[in-house]
Amino acid sequence: MKKVIIAEKPSVAKNIADAYNIKNRKDGFFEGDDYLVTWAFGHLFQLFDAKDYDENMKGWRMDKFPFIPEEFKYKIKCDNVNRSVTDKGAEKQINIIKTLIERDDVDGVISATDQDREGELISLEVFMYLNQNKPIYRLLLNEWTPDEVKKGMNNLKENSEMKFLQDAGISRQWADWIIGINLTSVSTLRYGKSGKESKMINIGRVLLPTLKIIYDRDKEIENFKASTYYKLLVTFKTINNEEFEGTYYNEKNNEKFEDKKVVEELKKHLKDKQGEIVDKQVEKKREYAPLLFNLSSLQGYITSKYKGWTSDKVLKVAQSLYEKKFITYPRTGSMALDESLKDKTRKVLEIVKQGLSYEDKIKFIDNKRIFDNSKVESHSAITPTYIKPTGLNKDEEIVYIAIKNRFIMQFMQVAEFEETKLTVKVHDESFKGVFVAKGRVQIIEGWRIVEKIETKDTILPFVNKKEIVQVVDGKVNTVTKKPPKLHNEKTLLRVMETCGKSFKDEEDSKEMMQAILSGFSIGTPATRAETIKKLKDTGYIKSKGKSLTCTELGKNLVEIFPVKELLDLQYTGKLEKTLSDIEKGKFKKDDFLNMIKEFTIEAVDDIKKDIGGLKIFKVELPEGIESIGKCPVCGNDIIEGEKGFGCINWKNGCKFTIWKNDRFIEGLGKKVTKEMVELLLKNGKVGFRNLKSKKGSFFSAYLRYEKNEESGYYNWKLEFIN
Repeated sequence: MKKVIIAEKPSVAKNIADAYNIKNRKDGFFEGDDYLVTWAFGHLFQLFDAKDYDENMKGWRMDKFPFIPEEFKYKIKCDNVNRSVTDKGAEKQINIIKTLIERDDVDGVISATDQDREGELISLEVFMYLNQNKPIYRLLLNEWTPDEVKKGMNNLKENSEMKFLQDAGISRQWADWIIGINLTSVSTLRYGKSGKESKMINIGRVLLPTLKIIYDRDKEIENFKASTYYKLLVTFKTINNEEFEGTYYNEKNNEKFEDKKVVEELKKHLKDKQGEIVDKQVEKKREYAPLLFNLSSLQGYITSKYKGWTSDKVLKVAQSLYEKKFITYPRTGSMALDESLKDKTRKVLEIVKQGLSYEDKIKFIDNKRIFDNSKVESHSAITPTYIKPTGLNKDEEIVYIAIKNRFIMQFMQVAEFEETKLTVKVHDESFKGVFVAKGRVQIIEGWRIVEKIETKDTILPFVNKKEIVQVVDGKVNTVTKKPPKLHNEKTLLRVMETCGKSFKDEEDSKEMMQAILSGFSIGTPATRAETIKKLKDTGYIKSKGKSLTCTELGKNLVEIFPVKELLDLQYTGKLEKTLSDIEKGKFKKDDFLNMIKEFTIEAVDDIKKDIGGLKIFKVELPEGIESIGKCPVCGNDIIEGEKGFGCINWKNGCKFTIWKNDRFIEGLGKKVTKEMVELLLKNGKVGFRNLKSKKGSFFSAYLRYEKNEESGYYNWKLEFIN
C-alpha cells in the first residue's frame, strides 16, 4: 500500500521525491513504490466572500453591516486576474489530490506543508474540503535536505496532534475576515469618498498599529524642537610630541554648556597652560558576535545594508534558499538553536568553513548563546544546511552569505579590545573640572574578521599617571541636537517584533528574547513583510530612500479613525499573544472568536456614528453659489437654502444646519438671517440687543450654536451681556 504526501509547493514536493529517488513524475504528482508525492500552490482555498453568503451583500450599504456568517465556508480560490471565476490551476490540482487519496492502493495521507500556523491551515483546508476518512499523518521538518526528510518520515505524528495549531490558524483567518470585511466596508463608505474621487480604506488587525508606529515617529520629528549646547575640546601634547584630544567636564561632571560665552571665556584661560595626568584607567572588554538570525533580524540586516531591498524581498529570497535546501526554515522568531541540534550543527560547520582563509580560527563550541531550548519556539534560528549551494543568483548569494557568516561568527573567538580613559587636570582656578580623553585598541579581532568589520578606534599615546602634558590648542564645538530619524524597515520590524518595547542591549537581552517568543507582537515573522508592503500598496505610507513615512491619507486615517484599539500596539499585541496561546492550548478558539465578533460589532457602530472624519472631505463650492462661511464641523462651505443655512458636505454625512424658522430664535423676537449666520460662523457667537424674555422684558446677550455631546444635536446657548 502507498501513502499520499501533500507538500506546500511543487519545489518542496520535488525535494521529498528526490530524498527517496522517485523519478516518475506525472501530471501533478510523483509516483514511487511507497509514496505518491503531490502538492498545493500555497492556499488552494479561500473563505467565502460576503456576497457568496448573501447576494444582497454585492453592493455596500451601511445598514448591511456588521455582517458575520453563522458558519464560515470555503471555496476553491479565485483567479488572480478575474476574481469572478475559479482558479483553473487550483481546481485541477484539488481534483488530482482527491483522485490520489481515493485510489484503492492508498491507505493514508501525510501532510508535509510548512510547520507553522499558515502551513497547517493550507493542508487543513484541503482535508475539510475533501472530507475523506483515511488516516492522516503529519511530517514536521525544519529543512528539506534528504537526511532530514527521511528522519522526519520515520517520526511522523498523528495529524490530530496538530489541533491547537489548526485552531490558531483558523482563528487568525476568521478573525482577519471578520475585522477586515466589516471595518474596511464601513470605513470606505464613511471616509473613502471625497468629491468625485473614491478610495478604498483598508482596515486590518495588523495594518493599523503598524501605520501608527510610523505616524508616531513622524509626529515626534514634526514636534521636535532643536536645542544647541557647547563643548570645550582641548588638544594636549606629550613629552614625546604625541597629541590627543580631551573634553572638558565641569565640577558637576557635565560636558554640555548652554551659554557659549562661558565656554569661550574658559578657552581664553588655556593659553600657555599645562595639564597633569591625574588618572589613567585601562580596561579590557569583550564583544560577542551578534546572535543568529531570525527572520526579522535578517530582514533588518539586509534592508539596512543593501540598496533596493525590502523586507518582502528578503523573505522571498530566503524562502527560495529554503526550498532549494540551502538554509533552514526562515519564518522563525528564534535567535538560538534547539539543544538537540548540536551534532548536526557540528557537521554543518565543518562543511561551510572549508576553504575560508580563517578556517583554522573556527572551532565548534557549545554554549547558551547558541544552543538554548528556552530561546526556541517551534523553529530554531536560521542557519545554512550541510548542502553547499550552487547556481545562486546575485540576490540569493547576498542572503545566503549573510546567513552563513552569522552562523560562522558564533564559533569564533570573542572580539576583545582595550579601553583607555585619561583624566587631565589643568592647574588654573578657572578649571574646577577635568579634561577626559577616551580611546580603545582592538586586541583580538575574533568574529569581526568574518565580515571585515572595520573599527574607528581612537588610539591614545602611552602616558603615565602624574605625567605633565602641554596645552596645544582649544576649540569650542557647537552641538545641535538632531530630531529622531524616520523609521526604516529595520527599526520598524524591531518595534513590531517586540511590540514597542525597547532594549538597551538588543542582541543579548534575554528579556528581548522572551518578549519575542511570547507571541506578544505586531504580526508574526511570516506576515510583517507583507504588512509593510500592503501599507505601501494602500497608499498609507511611502518610501524616502530607505526611510518610511506616512502619506496624507495615512496621517488622516490615524487622526480620524474612531476605533482606537486597532491603533494601539498593546491591544494588537494581546490579540497576537492570544493566538499564540491558542497554539499552545492555553486559550480556546471559540472564546477568541466571540471576543472578535463583539469587538467588530461595537467598532462598526463607532464608525457609523463618527463625524470626525468629515474634515477630510473637501467639496467644491458650486458655481454661482455664495459661501456664507466655513462649517465648524468639517470646514466646508455653508450656503443658503430655501429653509436654512447648511453645509455642502451633506452627502458625506455632515448635518450642520441652522434653520430659518428656528423656534428658539423666534421666541426671542428675532429671525435667523444671512448676516446673523455670517457673524456666528466668523466669530463663534453673535450679539443681540432687545432680546425678548418669556416675561416680556428685554435684555442683551451673545448667542452661541453648540453641539450637545450626548444627543449629537446643536442647541443655542445664551451668554448675557452686563
